[in-house]
Amino acid sequence: MTQANSPFVFHQGTAPLLISMPHAGTALPAEMAQALTDEARQVPDTDWHLPRLYEGAQSLGASVLVATYSRYVVDLNRPPNGESLYPGQSVTGLCPVDSFADTPLYRDGRTAIEPAEVERRRSAYWQPYHAQLRAELERLLALHGKVVLWDAHSIRSVLPRFFAGKLPDLNLGTADGASCDPAWAQQLLQLAQQAPCHTAVLNGRFKGGYITRHYGEPARGIHAVQLEMTQCSYMQEALPFDYLPERAARIQPTVQQLLQSALDFART
Repeated sequence: MTQANSPFVFHQGTAPLLISMPHAGTALPAEMAQALTDEARQVPDTDWHLPRLYEGAQSLGASVLVATYSRYVVDLNRPPNGESLYPGQSVTGLCPVDSFADTPLYRDGRTAIEPAEVERRRSAYWQPYHAQLRAELERLLALHGKVVLWDAHSIRSVLPRFFAGKLPDLNLGTADGASCDPAWAQQLLQLAQQAPCHTAVLNGRFKGGYITRHYGEPARGIHAVQLEMTQCSYMQEALPFDYLPERAARIQPTVQQLLQSALDFART
């Protein structure tokens, strides 16, 4: 069982599918919260409501790993050394100091986090999440011989800092084919493209973050995929960031089909 104040909530399943939600957390340590701006304390860059959107995952037997702390504390989908995954493009860091809207997170306007504090956060929050992720992947691989890691994300559909115009609704990323079987990735794209009134792309602006790129090892039988979904597909993109059940109900069947495809692939 997950302990109180744990960096994650974990449900262990039996099927060869692990769903990771590294940016769904909203918790802030008290001292850090006091240092943040009023806007930042609202944690607007959260991948809101993903456990609810993916509520059908456990019925499929999937394991589910969900972060509890905000990405403002430490970004679980960044390399531990903080290097950029998208060289030449605007990105937020391992321990961010600015928001997706390019506004300061901290009242004092700091432009970096002290190295000792970065290391403390990495040890307290980043490492436990990744240790659990790795342990579960290896457990499922030993049980089944093949496993899919599904890294679940969502983002506001319009963010000029990161991309022009409106983002496609379903952004599948496989590190340009390196993190999973390319033929199966094409099947996922075809399923996503069939979602009524939604758009889809494979390896577009979002090709997969650290989790997808680091853990995807097709040669070993670990296939990793990231799905970055527009938040307007299931929720209100501005405060109070409400979940919109009727809208979510239109995309959830596609999410379920994609997860079923992952299971079918893992079992072949």
